[in-house]
Amino acid sequence: MTDSTPDPRHEHHDEQFPPQQQDQPGHTERTHPEPDHGEESYVGHDRLSGRRALITGGDSGIGRAVAIAFAREGADVAIVHMPEEQEDADTTLRHIEDAGRTGLSIPGDLQDEAFATEAVRRAREHLGGLDVLVLNAGYQHDVDGFESLRTEDMRRVFDTNLCGTIFTARAAYPDLEAGASIIVTASIQAYNPSPGLIDYAMTKAAQVAFVKALATEAGERGIRVNAVAPGPIWTPLIPATGWDEKKVENFGSDTPLGRAGQPAELAGAYVYLASAESSYSSGSVVAVTGGKPL
Repeated sequence: MTDSTPDPRHEHHDEQFPPQQQDQPGHTERTHPEPDHGEESYVGHDRLSGRRALITGGDSGIGRAVAIAFAREGADVAIVHMPEEQEDADTTLRHIEDAGRTGLSIPGDLQDEAFATEAVRRAREHLGGLDVLVLNAGYQHDVDGFESLRTEDMRRVFDTNLCGTIFTARAAYPDLEAGASIIVTASIQAYNPSPGLIDYAMTKAAQVAFVKALATEAGERGIRVNAVAPGPIWTPLIPATGWDEKKVENFGSDTPLGRAGQPAELAGAYVYLASAESSYSSGSVVAVTGGKPL
């Protein structure tokens, strides 16, 4: 195996993860090993030059990787995040600005319809428009048997993953122009649901339906709507899910590639769907799952 063709089984962290737990929302500096967002590796090629993007959940994990990639591809980027994630958001903003692009941090909770609407307005005003909307914010928690599913936890999952997605997309949709792209972070859970993530999996299946339905309508306006379906990706959300030590240690080891993915390994899929290279792709779901089938 030469340096130009690295072995995907060992390209990133391919060992067990140390036992760890966090409270929601997870934080990058407390996640070990720290996820790779492409800080040192992602090289842009002006594929999004002049584009203006809003990324929800853009402070860490997949959202940070997408923000870094978009900025290095020439896009200005606004990120939405929870107020308690400001430190992570500030780090993401530094990467956006280091790429020579305009960045904006918008703290708040997308469960709040008024905030979601205001976040879109602020992003559009600060960036001078909006061309790309990445609906990435999400919440999950471990369910130890269906009978123990608590209503308050279920509602947070539904309100964040579904209502937050709809509120944000609905606010942005009327003013999007032909050529705009909406990208949803779905999940392999939409197709292969785990009992311990039953409410989360339900929302991800609903997001796939959302993408397919909206793509049909939006296509008439020249707007594309797609999704990325990640498999097991190492982000601060994982140690904050509530899993036991063994499940965290072995996270991602059941994939054909034998390891969890890193956020940086997803960034290219989002860049592709945001760029003109995917001009004939709409209503599609791009799987980035380490070989697990959808």
